[in-house]
Order: sequence, then structure tokens, then C-alpha cells
Amino acid sequence: MQLQNKNIVIIGGTTGMGLSAARSFIREGARIVVVGRNEQSVKEAGEILGESAIAFSGDATQTDTAVKAIQLCLDQFGGFDGLYHVAGGSGRNMGDGPLHELSLEGWNWTLHMNLTALMLSNQAAVRTFLALKKGGTILNMGSVLGFSPSPRYFSTHGYAASKAAIIGFSKSIASYYAKDDIRVNVIAPALVETPMAQRAANNPEILEFIRTKQPLDGGRIGRPEDCDGLALYFMSDQSKFTTGQVIAVDGGWSVSER
Repeated sequence: MQLQNKNIVIIGGTTGMGLSAARSFIREGARIVVVGRNEQSVKEAGEILGESAIAFSGDATQTDTAVKAIQLCLDQFGGFDGLYHVAGGSGRNMGDGPLHELSLEGWNWTLHMNLTALMLSNQAAVRTFLALKKGGTILNMGSVLGFSPSPRYFSTHGYAASKAAIIGFSKSIASYYAKDDIRVNVIAPALVETPMAQRAANNPEILEFIRTKQPLDGGRIGRPEDCDGLALYFMSDQSKFTTGQVIAVDGGWSVSER
């Protein structure tokens, strides 16, 4: 099994792509701590994942959430080998949007949710790896919107900025900590059917657009499990010579003409 004896923390691991990854990691032998904000989803994730996982309630934007999750992983499983940061969100309802309509509140909220929270978890992971004097792997969730915009239906400029910043941040720390055998990579999905994506997933006009924008596999919205294979690779020793990479799992979005 690819992740036998690996101990992994997933920030945002109780729903959507994070939960799908957790199930995949456990099937491959890992022990997991999953973190989510919603207490009900945390409870349900714990029941779904079983004894190989601990579901932990916490807000990723708080400075101590990732620290506590990693310490829980160390205390309960005896080690810490990798962090997968999936948590994030759209700031559309908070005022994110096209630049001429973008509110400062929407901008700040979106960057705090998507970028600051990720910085905090990555910082906690790096500090732990350094303290343990061991290498490890960090996988961050980006978005195809960070480098391949789509103005007609997906014009949230704060969100795009935050996801582009995740790429720069991840590459920068990958470079700095490569000497410590700490790997940092990014998955960049396109539209995936998750709780965050319901506005688009339930809009027939957007789904028709997606049919040719994401033309692979018949032209469809992505599924959380579409990212699992790549996540497994990055969290496993198969990627021990790979760092600073950004790979799109986008159904063809970034090479589509539309």
C-alpha cells in the first residue's frame, strides 16, 4: 500500500475533496487526522472514516488549529509525515467579485480564508518537521483560476488572487526547505462538485459551459475523487524527488478554447 504507516493531517478533510482524499489515504494504509469547521460534518466524517482517523473540529484561520491537529497526530499515531491543506472558500457572498465591484471586506475575507489559513498550516507543518529533524510532504490546494481565468462565470478576483498566491508561496517554501527534505506541491482543480461549488453545480447554463470547458470524460463537472490519485502520489514516497510543482486536475479547462 502506498501510504502504509504514514500519518497525515488534512485541513478541510471532513467534506468534499478533503474527505474523499482521507478515504483514499486510509485505503492505502495511512492514519489520518481530519479537521473541519462544521461540527456535524466532523462527526459524520469520524463515523465514515472509522478507527484509522481522528476527526477534529477547528477553524483553519485560527493560529492554533493546525498546531493542535499535528500534535494530535503525533500523540495518537506516533508520528507526522504529511499535511494536505484543502480548506478554503469562495468570498462571493462576502463581497468578492469583479474588481470594480469588489469590496475591501470581500477581499480581506477571501485572502484570509484561502491564503492566511494555508500559510498557518504550512508553517505548523514545517516547524514540526524541523523540530523532528525529518523530511515530510506538504500538498496545497490551489485552483485553475489562479492561472487560467474564466471571466464569464467565474469572475471573483479576490479568489483568483488568493489561489495564484498559493502557487507563489508554495514554490518559494519548496525552494527554501528542499535542503531539509521537505517537499511542497500544489494541486489545481477546475470546477469540482463540492459544497463550495453549488452555485455553479446547480446552474444549467454553467454546466453547459463546462461541457466544452472541461471536455474530458464526456464533458462534466469534476468529482472529488478525481484529485485522489494525484494526492496519493504527492503524499507517498513515490514523490520523494518531486517538489515545487503545480499540476492541474481540470478536465482540460486550461487547454480549452472556451
